[in-house]
Amino acid sequence: MDQDLSVITSERRRLTNVAYRLLGSLADAEDVVQETYARWYAMPPHQRAAVLSPGGWLTTVASRICLNQLTSARARRERYVGEWLPEPLPEHREGPDGVAADPADRITLDESVNMAFLVVLETMTPAERVAFVLHDVFQYPFGEVATIVGRSAAACRQLASSARRRIRAAQALATPVGVQAGIVREFKRAWEAKDVKSLMDLLDPDATVIADGGGLVAALLEPLTGSEWIDRTRVHGDRVTAGLTLLESTVNGLPGLVARQDGVTDTVMAFRIAKGRITHIWAVRNPEKLRAWQV
Repeated sequence: MDQDLSVITSERRRLTNVAYRLLGSLADAEDVVQETYARWYAMPPHQRAAVLSPGGWLTTVASRICLNQLTSARARRERYVGEWLPEPLPEHREGPDGVAADPADRITLDESVNMAFLVVLETMTPAERVAFVLHDVFQYPFGEVATIVGRSAAACRQLASSARRRIRAAQALATPVGVQAGIVREFKRAWEAKDVKSLMDLLDPDATVIADGGGLVAALLEPLTGSEWIDRTRVHGDRVTAGLTLLESTVNGLPGLVARQDGVTDTVMAFRIAKGRITHIWAVRNPEKLRAWQV
Protein backbone atom coordinates (compact mmCIF):
# COMPACT_ATOMS: atom_id res chain seq x y z
CA MET A 1 0.00 0.00 0.00
CA ASP A 2 1.22 3.51 -0.82
CA GLN A 3 2.62 5.13 2.33
CA ASP A 4 0.54 8.28 1.86
CA LEU A 5 -2.70 6.31 1.59
CA SER A 6 -1.70 4.24 4.62
CA VAL A 7 -1.15 7.45 6.63
CA ILE A 8 -4.60 8.73 5.71
CA THR A 9 -6.48 5.55 6.54
CA SER A 10 -4.65 4.85 9.79
CA GLU A 11 -4.32 8.34 11.26
CA ARG A 12 -7.46 10.28 10.28
CA ARG A 13 -9.61 8.89 13.09
CA ARG A 14 -7.00 9.60 15.76
CA LEU A 15 -6.41 13.11 14.47
CA THR A 16 -10.16 13.81 14.52
CA ASN A 17 -10.32 12.53 18.10
CA VAL A 18 -7.44 14.77 19.18
CA ALA A 19 -8.79 17.86 17.41
CA TYR A 20 -12.35 17.44 18.71
CA ARG A 21 -11.15 17.23 22.31
CA LEU A 22 -8.92 20.24 21.81
CA LEU A 23 -11.54 22.41 20.09
CA GLY A 24 -14.92 21.07 21.27
CA SER A 25 -16.22 21.37 17.70
CA LEU A 26 -16.59 18.54 15.22
CA ALA A 27 -16.73 20.94 12.27
CA ASP A 28 -13.54 22.68 13.38
CA ALA A 29 -11.87 19.32 14.04
CA GLU A 30 -12.65 18.16 10.50
CA ASP A 31 -11.22 21.42 9.12
CA VAL A 32 -8.05 20.92 11.16
CA VAL A 33 -7.61 17.38 9.84
CA GLN A 34 -8.12 18.56 6.26
CA GLU A 35 -5.58 21.35 6.74
CA THR A 36 -3.12 18.89 8.29
CA TYR A 37 -3.31 16.56 5.32
CA ALA A 38 -3.08 19.52 2.91
CA ARG A 39 0.22 20.47 4.56
CA TRP A 40 1.40 16.86 4.34
CA TYR A 41 0.75 16.68 0.61
CA ALA A 42 2.18 20.16 0.06
CA MET A 43 5.61 18.74 0.93
CA PRO A 44 7.70 17.34 -1.91
CA PRO A 45 7.68 13.51 -2.03
CA HIS A 46 11.30 13.27 -0.90
CA GLN A 47 10.50 15.30 2.24
CA ARG A 48 7.50 13.10 3.05
CA ALA A 49 9.66 10.02 2.58
CA ALA A 50 12.18 11.45 5.04
CA VAL A 51 9.60 11.71 7.84
CA LEU A 52 10.37 8.82 10.20
CA SER A 53 6.96 8.91 11.94
CA PRO A 54 4.20 10.23 9.66
CA GLY A 55 1.66 9.76 12.46
CA GLY A 56 3.75 11.82 14.85
CA TRP A 57 4.25 14.52 12.22
CA LEU A 58 0.52 14.70 11.52
CA THR A 59 -0.36 14.88 15.24
CA THR A 60 2.20 17.62 15.84
CA VAL A 61 0.89 19.72 12.96
CA ALA A 62 -2.78 19.17 13.87
CA SER A 63 -2.11 20.05 17.52
CA ARG A 64 -0.29 23.25 16.57
CA ILE A 65 -3.18 24.28 14.33
CA CYS A 66 -5.55 23.61 17.24
CA LEU A 67 -3.36 25.61 19.62
CA ASN A 68 -3.49 28.58 17.25
CA GLN A 69 -7.26 28.23 16.93
CA LEU A 70 -7.71 28.04 20.69
CA THR A 71 -5.71 31.24 21.11
CA SER A 72 -7.83 33.12 18.56
CA ALA A 73 -11.06 31.49 19.81
CA ARG A 74 -10.96 33.55 22.99
CA ALA A 75 -11.58 36.74 21.00
CA ARG A 76 -14.29 35.03 18.93
CA ARG A 77 -16.05 33.76 22.05
CA GLU A 78 -16.23 37.30 23.40
CA ARG A 79 -18.28 38.22 20.32
CA TYR A 80 -20.43 35.09 20.49
CA VAL A 81 -24.10 35.75 21.25
CA GLY A 82 -24.96 34.10 24.57
CA GLU A 83 -23.19 31.12 26.08
CA TRP A 84 -20.84 28.93 23.99
CA LEU A 85 -21.10 25.17 24.48
CA PRO A 86 -19.14 22.36 22.84
CA GLU A 87 -20.74 20.66 19.85
CA PRO A 88 -22.68 17.57 21.04
CA LEU A 89 -22.01 14.17 19.51
CA PRO A 90 -24.68 11.54 18.71
CA GLU A 91 -24.31 7.82 19.30
CA HIS A 92 -22.43 5.92 16.64
CA ARG A 93 -23.99 5.05 13.33
CA GLU A 94 -22.45 2.80 10.70
CA GLY A 95 -23.21 2.42 7.04
CA PRO A 96 -23.98 -0.91 5.36
CA ASP A 97 -20.27 -1.53 4.76
CA GLY A 98 -19.46 -1.09 8.45
CA VAL A 99 -17.72 2.23 7.82
CA ALA A 100 -18.63 5.24 9.95
CA ALA A 101 -21.66 6.90 8.38
CA ASP A 102 -20.80 10.36 9.70
CA PRO A 103 -17.63 12.20 10.77
CA ALA A 104 -19.01 12.21 14.32
CA ASP A 105 -18.72 8.44 14.34
CA ARG A 106 -14.95 8.72 14.16
CA ILE A 107 -14.94 10.10 17.72
CA THR A 108 -14.32 7.57 20.47
CA LEU A 109 -17.05 8.16 23.05
CA ASP A 110 -15.24 7.86 26.37
CA GLU A 111 -15.24 9.99 29.52
CA SER A 112 -12.98 12.57 27.88
CA VAL A 113 -15.78 13.66 25.54
CA ASN A 114 -18.72 13.84 27.93
CA MET A 115 -20.13 17.34 28.08
CA ALA A 116 -19.05 17.98 31.68
CA PHE A 117 -15.45 17.14 30.77
CA LEU A 118 -15.47 19.33 27.65
CA VAL A 119 -16.99 22.27 29.54
CA VAL A 120 -14.13 22.12 32.05
CA LEU A 121 -11.62 22.01 29.18
CA GLU A 122 -13.12 25.30 28.01
CA THR A 123 -11.98 26.96 31.25
CA MET A 124 -8.33 26.11 30.61
CA THR A 125 -5.73 28.20 28.87
CA PRO A 126 -4.88 26.94 25.36
CA ALA A 127 -1.51 25.62 26.54
CA GLU A 128 -3.07 23.84 29.53
CA ARG A 129 -5.68 22.21 27.35
CA VAL A 130 -3.20 20.98 24.75
CA ALA A 131 -0.75 19.67 27.37
CA PHE A 132 -3.47 17.90 29.33
CA VAL A 133 -5.31 16.35 26.38
CA LEU A 134 -2.18 15.12 24.62
CA HIS A 135 -0.54 13.74 27.77
CA ASP A 136 -3.40 12.56 29.98
CA VAL A 137 -5.88 11.48 27.30
CA PHE A 138 -3.61 10.36 24.46
CA GLN A 139 -0.52 9.40 26.49
CA TYR A 140 1.98 11.56 24.62
CA PRO A 141 5.22 12.02 26.59
CA PHE A 142 5.90 15.53 27.86
CA GLY A 143 8.97 15.75 25.65
CA GLU A 144 6.78 15.52 22.55
CA VAL A 145 4.13 17.80 24.04
CA ALA A 146 6.84 20.39 24.66
CA THR A 147 7.72 20.59 20.96
CA ILE A 148 4.06 21.29 20.17
CA VAL A 149 3.34 23.82 22.91
CA GLY A 150 6.71 25.55 22.57
CA ARG A 151 7.61 25.22 26.24
CA SER A 152 9.90 22.97 28.25
CA ALA A 153 8.84 19.47 29.26
CA ALA A 154 8.84 20.61 32.90
CA ALA A 155 6.54 23.54 32.06
CA CYS A 156 4.20 21.19 30.18
CA ARG A 157 4.14 18.88 33.18
CA GLN A 158 3.02 21.81 35.33
CA LEU A 159 0.37 22.81 32.76
CA ALA A 160 -1.08 19.31 32.73
CA SER A 161 -1.02 19.16 36.53
CA SER A 162 -2.95 22.44 36.76
CA ALA A 163 -5.48 21.17 34.22
CA ARG A 164 -5.82 17.91 36.12
CA ARG A 165 -6.74 19.82 39.29
CA ARG A 166 -9.49 21.65 37.39
CA ILE A 167 -10.90 18.38 36.11
CA ARG A 168 -10.76 16.79 39.56
CA ALA A 169 -12.50 19.74 41.21
CA ALA A 170 -15.36 19.67 38.70
CA GLN A 171 -15.87 15.92 38.46
CA ALA A 172 -19.05 14.46 39.89
CA LEU A 173 -19.02 11.32 41.98
CA ALA A 174 -19.28 8.44 39.55
CA THR A 175 -22.93 7.66 38.81
CA PRO A 176 -23.63 4.40 36.96
CA VAL A 177 -24.86 5.02 33.42
CA GLY A 178 -28.01 2.99 34.12
CA VAL A 179 -28.88 5.25 37.05
CA GLN A 180 -28.24 8.33 34.93
CA ALA A 181 -30.51 6.96 32.20
CA GLY A 182 -33.28 6.43 34.74
CA ILE A 183 -33.00 10.00 36.05
CA VAL A 184 -33.01 11.43 32.51
CA ARG A 185 -36.07 9.29 31.71
CA GLU A 186 -37.85 10.66 34.78
CA PHE A 187 -36.93 14.18 33.74
CA LYS A 188 -38.43 13.54 30.30
CA ARG A 189 -41.62 12.18 31.84
CA ALA A 190 -41.97 15.13 34.22
CA TRP A 191 -41.25 17.64 31.45
CA GLU A 192 -43.88 16.13 29.16
CA ALA A 193 -46.40 16.00 32.01
CA LYS A 194 -45.51 19.58 33.06
CA ASP A 195 -45.02 18.14 36.52
CA VAL A 196 -43.16 21.00 38.19
CA LYS A 197 -42.82 19.28 41.56
CA SER A 198 -41.17 16.22 40.02
CA LEU A 199 -38.85 18.40 37.96
CA MET A 200 -37.77 20.28 41.07
CA ASP A 201 -37.23 17.02 42.93
CA LEU A 202 -34.91 15.81 40.15
CA LEU A 203 -32.83 18.98 40.20
CA ASP A 204 -30.10 19.70 42.70
CA PRO A 205 -30.88 22.91 44.66
CA ASP A 206 -27.88 24.56 42.98
CA ALA A 207 -28.59 23.15 39.51
CA THR A 208 -27.48 25.29 36.56
CA VAL A 209 -29.03 25.43 33.09
CA ILE A 210 -26.98 26.74 30.16
CA ALA A 211 -28.24 27.05 26.59
CA ASP A 212 -26.37 27.80 23.37
CA GLY A 213 -28.28 29.35 20.47
CA GLY A 214 -25.38 31.26 18.95
CA GLY A 215 -27.68 34.16 18.15
CA LEU A 216 -29.28 32.05 15.43
CA VAL A 217 -32.23 30.78 17.47
CA ALA A 218 -33.84 31.80 20.74
CA ALA A 219 -31.90 30.60 23.76
CA LEU A 220 -30.87 31.70 27.24
CA LEU A 221 -28.31 34.47 27.07
CA GLU A 222 -26.89 33.64 30.48
CA PRO A 223 -26.92 30.65 32.85
CA LEU A 224 -30.00 30.20 35.02
CA THR A 225 -30.61 28.23 38.18
CA GLY A 226 -32.85 25.22 37.76
CA SER A 227 -35.76 26.92 39.51
CA GLU A 228 -35.38 30.09 37.41
CA TRP A 229 -35.39 27.99 34.25
CA ILE A 230 -38.50 26.06 35.28
CA ASP A 231 -40.28 29.31 36.22
CA ARG A 232 -39.42 30.81 32.85
CA THR A 233 -40.63 27.69 31.07
CA ARG A 234 -43.89 27.83 33.01
CA VAL A 235 -44.42 31.48 32.06
CA HIS A 236 -43.87 30.85 28.36
CA GLY A 237 -45.57 27.46 28.63
CA ASP A 238 -46.95 26.02 25.42
CA ARG A 239 -45.04 28.47 23.24
CA VAL A 240 -41.80 26.81 24.35
CA THR A 241 -42.93 23.20 24.12
CA ALA A 242 -45.50 23.30 21.29
CA GLY A 243 -44.84 20.63 18.67
CA LEU A 244 -41.67 19.34 20.35
CA THR A 245 -41.06 15.62 20.73
CA LEU A 246 -38.54 14.55 23.38
CA LEU A 247 -36.46 11.45 22.67
CA GLU A 248 -33.97 9.66 24.88
CA SER A 249 -30.57 9.49 23.24
CA THR A 250 -26.88 9.11 23.88
CA VAL A 251 -25.17 12.51 23.99
CA ASN A 252 -21.37 12.45 24.07
CA GLY A 253 -21.49 8.91 25.39
CA LEU A 254 -23.97 9.50 28.24
CA PRO A 255 -27.78 9.54 28.56
CA GLY A 256 -29.33 12.72 27.22
CA LEU A 257 -32.39 14.05 25.45
CA VAL A 258 -33.11 15.27 21.94
CA ALA A 259 -36.02 17.61 21.15
CA ARG A 260 -37.35 17.41 17.62
CA GLN A 261 -39.89 19.53 15.83
CA ASP A 262 -41.40 18.22 12.60
CA GLY A 263 -38.61 15.67 12.39
CA VAL A 264 -35.85 18.27 12.72
CA THR A 265 -33.55 18.28 15.74
CA ASP A 266 -34.20 21.48 17.64
CA THR A 267 -32.26 20.97 20.88
CA VAL A 268 -29.80 18.45 22.30
CA MET A 269 -29.59 18.26 26.09
CA ALA A 270 -26.71 16.83 28.07
CA PHE A 271 -26.80 16.33 31.84
CA ARG A 272 -24.40 16.17 34.76
CA ILE A 273 -25.77 13.99 37.53
CA ALA A 274 -24.32 13.67 41.01
CA LYS A 275 -25.71 11.98 44.10
CA GLY A 276 -28.89 11.08 42.27
CA ARG A 277 -29.80 14.61 41.16
CA ILE A 278 -29.23 16.77 38.10
CA THR A 279 -26.62 19.46 38.76
CA HIS A 280 -26.21 20.79 35.21
CA ILE A 281 -28.24 20.85 32.02
CA TRP A 282 -26.49 21.91 28.82
CA ALA A 283 -28.92 22.62 25.99
CA VAL A 284 -27.40 23.12 22.54
CA ARG A 285 -29.76 24.86 20.11
CA ASN A 286 -27.34 26.46 17.67
CA PRO A 287 -28.31 24.74 14.38
CA GLU A 288 -24.72 24.88 13.15
CA LYS A 289 -23.79 22.54 16.03
CA LEU A 290 -26.62 20.11 15.36
CA ARG A 291 -25.81 18.99 11.81
CA ALA A 292 -24.69 15.55 12.95
CA TRP A 293 -28.12 15.12 14.63
CA GLN A 294 -30.28 15.71 11.59
CA VAL A 295 -31.72 12.42 10.32
